[in-house]
Amino acid sequence: QVQLVESGGGLVQPGGSLRLSCAASGTVFSLVTMGWYRQSPGNRRELVATIGDGGSTNYGDSVRGRFTISRDNAKSTAYLQMNSLKPEDTAVYYCNTYWGMEYWGKGTLVTVSS
Repeated sequence: QVQLVESGGGLVQPGGSLRLSCAASGTVFSLVTMGWYRQSPGNRRELVATIGDGGSTNYGDSVRGRFTISRDNAKSTAYLQMNSLKPEDTAVYYCNTYWGMEYWGKGTLVTVSS
């Protein structure tokens, strides 16, 4: 059974930074693509970033240049470094992977507010 556990969310001021972590278990982590998605009230879940097993990355238009996705295969953990945060980045951030089927974490709340 694949489990994804996000951490690192919280309250941050506009212009600040946060780093989210996603610890994975139950899969061969080095072989899977990991993704971060987010959802704010009244909006659909949207892609933030993905990182492939070979390290290739893809970003949503709204975060490109400000967020960086990375992975540590030895720790079975994916990260999302978020810089220059804006109030519109406020959302629940979810970790995602596919291992025979799609899996989601429970999410971590990021609030960007002064």
